[in-house]
Amino acid sequence: MSDPMDLIRSNLSRVRIPEPTNRIYKQECCLSFDTPRSEGGLFIDMNTFLAFGKDCVAWNYEKTGNKVYLHIKQTKKVVAEDRPLKKPTLLGIGIDGGFDNSELEYEETYTIVILPDHVTLPFPSVELPEKVRLAVDAILMAEGAERKEQVAAWIADKKQTSAYAMDLQQIENGVIVPPSGWKCIKCDKTDNLWLNLTDGMILCGRKNWDGTGGNNHAIDHYNETHYPLAVKLGTITADLEAADVFSYPEDESVLDPLLAQHLAHFGIDFSSLQKTEMTTAERELDQNTNFDWNRIQESGQDVEPICGPGYTGLVNLGNSCYLAATMQVVFSTHSFYSRYHRNQSLKVAFEMAPADPTVDLNMQLTKLAHGLLSGKYSIPDLEKDDNANATSTARAKQQGIPPRMFKAVIAASHPEFSTMRQQDALEFFLHFLDQVERANAGKPELDPAKSFKFGVEDRILCSSGKVTYNSRLDYILSLNIPLHEATNKQELEEFHKFKAEKISEGKEVSSDEIVRPRVPLEACLANFSAPEEIHDFYSTALKAKTTAIKTTGLTSFPDYLVLHMRKFVMEAGWVPKKLDVYIDVPDIIDISHIRSNGLQPGEELLPEGVPGDEVESNKPLPNEDIVSQLVSMGFNHHHCEKAAIRTSNAGVEEAMNWLLSHMEDPDIDVPISQEAQGADTLSSVDQSKVDTLISFGFQEEIARKALKASGGDIEKATDWIFSNPEASVSSDMDATTSNTTPTPIDAGLPDGGGRYRLIGIVSHIGTSTQCGHYVAHIFKDGRWVIFNDDKVGASVNPPKDMGYLYFFERLNS
Repeated sequence: MSDPMDLIRSNLSRVRIPEPTNRIYKQECCLSFDTPRSEGGLFIDMNTFLAFGKDCVAWNYEKTGNKVYLHIKQTKKVVAEDRPLKKPTLLGIGIDGGFDNSELEYEETYTIVILPDHVTLPFPSVELPEKVRLAVDAILMAEGAERKEQVAAWIADKKQTSAYAMDLQQIENGVIVPPSGWKCIKCDKTDNLWLNLTDGMILCGRKNWDGTGGNNHAIDHYNETHYPLAVKLGTITADLEAADVFSYPEDESVLDPLLAQHLAHFGIDFSSLQKTEMTTAERELDQNTNFDWNRIQESGQDVEPICGPGYTGLVNLGNSCYLAATMQVVFSTHSFYSRYHRNQSLKVAFEMAPADPTVDLNMQLTKLAHGLLSGKYSIPDLEKDDNANATSTARAKQQGIPPRMFKAVIAASHPEFSTMRQQDALEFFLHFLDQVERANAGKPELDPAKSFKFGVEDRILCSSGKVTYNSRLDYILSLNIPLHEATNKQELEEFHKFKAEKISEGKEVSSDEIVRPRVPLEACLANFSAPEEIHDFYSTALKAKTTAIKTTGLTSFPDYLVLHMRKFVMEAGWVPKKLDVYIDVPDIIDISHIRSNGLQPGEELLPEGVPGDEVESNKPLPNEDIVSQLVSMGFNHHHCEKAAIRTSNAGVEEAMNWLLSHMEDPDIDVPISQEAQGADTLSSVDQSKVDTLISFGFQEEIARKALKASGGDIEKATDWIFSNPEASVSSDMDATTSNTTPTPIDAGLPDGGGRYRLIGIVSHIGTSTQCGHYVAHIFKDGRWVIFNDDKVGASVNPPKDMGYLYFFERLNS
């Protein structure tokens, strides 16, 4: 065997010293959920700065040829078993008498490992080449990419350049700031210090809600002087964008493009400074994620914890329960289990991934599937009962896995999901399936998203007796809740009388006295397919506006049917309100009665619209009441008109939902009159480009429309199609668009009988989808299981009547 020092010297060309802008992974394997605390520790590639667990590092060597790795291993420090755990006496975190937010302490050891023979060299060691020592020091000093991304997400919105930065006046007062030893000029605080960029005064920051922080001297100084910008000392490094600059008049963290110049005014050489202080976002993140909410929440049921394959919890990254609940149900389906776990190994996914696997959706989905389904990370962490009077029992509690890399990838194309704010589980589910479909665009036979996809068809019957059909694709069946169909009307009437009496007596109704409406799911499904009147429908048969009847049905039944209960409605003043209602959902449902079979024998289609002078009269008109109400909410007038037309003037809520989901459409600003004329010019699109899109599996009519909307650009046209799954040449409610049987848009989608079994529920606790908490219940191995972030256990009483999203699996006939 070669001498280890000779080996390291022969591979120095593949060792890099990281720059401040390099992303360095050192907290979690890029391909699995192994960490430095795992049995095999973590290996950091000293060329790419990607991290790999013990089972994956050899794959990286085979793929890249990189031989030199920094191995990090963390082991628990021994803590005296008789150390008492203080009970909190104050509602605060990390303060005397408050909740203890300290984590277990770990010892960290380092070695240099050279593959393929795993030759090891100790670190630190003066015998190592200087380049290796500098590289390791830089890796250990740098903030991990995982942490950087988490903090960036917590900031919620990308920092904007301050309006005060470019013209900031700096006083020539001779102040020179030393590189260390700072202290507030008004008190003895030596941390959480801010340098005012106008006069160079060093002052402490704001006092936090939990008693920590500063003494408000920096904000007091601004109120006295109105000097706008300050930078937090200790956050200034060579990577100036990471410095925490705060604008008092704008009341937010901002970017200062001239920060280097502003610092130089006070004699600060930023390139020599090392980071020592947490930024505001990092401190907020720590306080929100380190807090042990289990000490505050009282669970109503004694849930038996479950561990093993398919029973792995997901750590809450800070308001990420919407993601956790949704992904637990998704990966309980055969389609996603097969695609990303049974039929694709981590190694195969890594071999297909680009140079950086952390940005590859296929890789991160496979990683997440492996983490959730393999059972490798669902191991009980035995904790002794804190109650000294209890018998020495242990509860099996798992730690769960943090889906950081998956969240970063899936949210990269969505400004809201990339923040740490709470989100709507429905919106996330639809965005997720859209991204999965795009990732599998070239191989539709592998696309697991299509197991949720189905065709929807609107049949419009004109008063002339003639019909038109409009088709679209969807992933979810969104159901209104007909409260008038409640089965407990008598109890509700008695309750309202009782409530009125209580109020007249100045008393409140207790939670256990409240009676809620109970609506059968069958009534919601019947309401979906019930006939609906469309007013001001222009009939090309009558050449006049009339009232038409619309009925809606499904042209195909998916493998997995997702029902969305519209529990959130708009109250007066456009305030969203959550319906307090129970939905009685059976374990087995049959939706055969809502199948739509298209044009039937004896039906006559409405004729095409007449060209020329009558085009304008054929053009659908927006409902002015809907438009004016949307405009009053701040939306563009033209966009509001388009939204009203696209939703057939169904209502403000429908138009607003359409508007919010189509704001980024390439053709959103195209005048409605040009869109109407566009139908006549679709044939002028380059046929070779049409043929290219057809070869991708798209219909010719859709291809022409997409190319027209995208200016003939194939890539943009493809993106337009994915962004407009409901798009079709005959998708408008106007009857002037079709005189032939529509081309089936559900071709290639799964189809079968209409009987389904309930397998999953995503429930929401709270007053709005933008706040509160999401929990999943999944039927597994003959029993219901609750998935509440990282807590997994046997469900005692699954809330079948309180779901927000219901997941059904089609039964084979």
